[in-house]
Amino acid sequence: MAVRVANQPPPLRELDLRLLVEGVHREGAPWVEQELSALGSELAGEPREWGRLANEHPPVLRTHDRYGARVDEIEFHPAWDSLLRLGIRERLQMPGAYVARAAKFIAFAQVEQGVGCPLSMTHAAVPALRNEPELAAEWEPRFAAGALCGMAMTERQGGSDVRANETEARPCGDGEATLHGYKWFCSAPMSDVFLVLAQAPAGLSCYLIPRGEGFVIERLKDKLGNRSNASGEVRLEGAWGRLVGEEGRGVATIIEMVVHTRLDCVLGSTALQREAVAQATHHCAHRAAFGKLLTDQPLMQNVLADLCVESEAATVGALRLARAFDEGDELRRVATAVLKYWICKRTPAVVGEALECLGGNGFVEESGLPRLYRESPLNAIWEGSSNVQCLDVLRALRREPAAAEAFVAELESRDRAGVEQALAEADEQGARRLVETMAVALLATLLDRHGDPAVAEAFRAREGFGVFGTLPAGLPLAELVERHTPQVA
Repeated sequence: MAVRVANQPPPLRELDLRLLVEGVHREGAPWVEQELSALGSELAGEPREWGRLANEHPPVLRTHDRYGARVDEIEFHPAWDSLLRLGIRERLQMPGAYVARAAKFIAFAQVEQGVGCPLSMTHAAVPALRNEPELAAEWEPRFAAGALCGMAMTERQGGSDVRANETEARPCGDGEATLHGYKWFCSAPMSDVFLVLAQAPAGLSCYLIPRGEGFVIERLKDKLGNRSNASGEVRLEGAWGRLVGEEGRGVATIIEMVVHTRLDCVLGSTALQREAVAQATHHCAHRAAFGKLLTDQPLMQNVLADLCVESEAATVGALRLARAFDEGDELRRVATAVLKYWICKRTPAVVGEALECLGGNGFVEESGLPRLYRESPLNAIWEGSSNVQCLDVLRALRREPAAAEAFVAELESRDRAGVEQALAEADEQGARRLVETMAVALLATLLDRHGDPAVAEAFRAREGFGVFGTLPAGLPLAELVERHTPQVA
């Protein structure tokens, strides 16, 4: 006998882009709305299933001999290849209008994050390669056609301290060198070319290395999340490379790539928050308990509204940061690290609370929330962990006074005093407190200036940033939730 199943929310197929559309109009890219809407409709269909399949069938390293030489190949599920082609079609791997790309990247990353890694690094490699116009002229057309750029900086003994790297570059004339050493973490080892840091006679230097002879993939990483994407350990056995930038100034050369990938960390975490909140609000709008819908239960409404406020703040902040890149604004120097720290740090809490809104359903793989939860800590670690971001802010404030001035100038007067006091008292031990103060002030200003008034009021009404669901009485909680609940056709 068939069992009647009631009170089950329908699967969420839609991708709600209302706030992204608002954002591209606000930040100077209204022309992309039609493209964004078309992409959102496409992503809501088969690509959602591609994301699931790509994570359930992670890449596999295949090593074999060919004509007496070792060949390393990474085998991906066809779903991964389909997602990658879609991202390349949308030119997410190429520089251009940052706000327009940011909105598309966020929409894409709501469906699947793993493919974002090679797309992001390829996009970010171009500014670094432009230090050598000949290399840029050779590789930019290849990237546009679908070639990918990975990165290998991290070594076992140094981690974030890349100046401790031991990989050796042996010059062989005309900016060329052979590289010898071991990289504990190589992002997207299936790429066509890589930016690599190595010790040259004049010091740590940046090299562009094609994948081929001398580039040996030791193994792929078994990671907590981001499982659809390949990350590996590589051994360099005389791999040929070309110097990028000045010898001995490898960090200065590659830092422009890092700045751009940090922007994508902000975008990716924003996407995770948006997807988690969409799933939670959708579930609660269709699930009843104790006589009424969850979304109408006062305490659940408070939790959902709090999550919605957090997600909208991240979206507004991410798109404003993208405009700073479009305009070459000095704001980006400090704001990138500030928002990378804050938004990426808040994301695991947002996703965890959203998962709990689904109860036991959220703990089951079919809901999609476990995959989001496993993914959520990554962007806080990638391209410099939280402490690295905070120390980078301190360095920038001390060495580049104009960067601090640009940040303070962005704030509304009501937010400046607290930041100026925090800047005056800044020290290394209190760096996280400083950056939190800066982040909250910036997001409060941006919500006042650009966000929904009710969201801005709720953001300021918070008594702290601990447990969600503690918004004070008197706020239009139902309106906040409705603003973020996906509109199901």
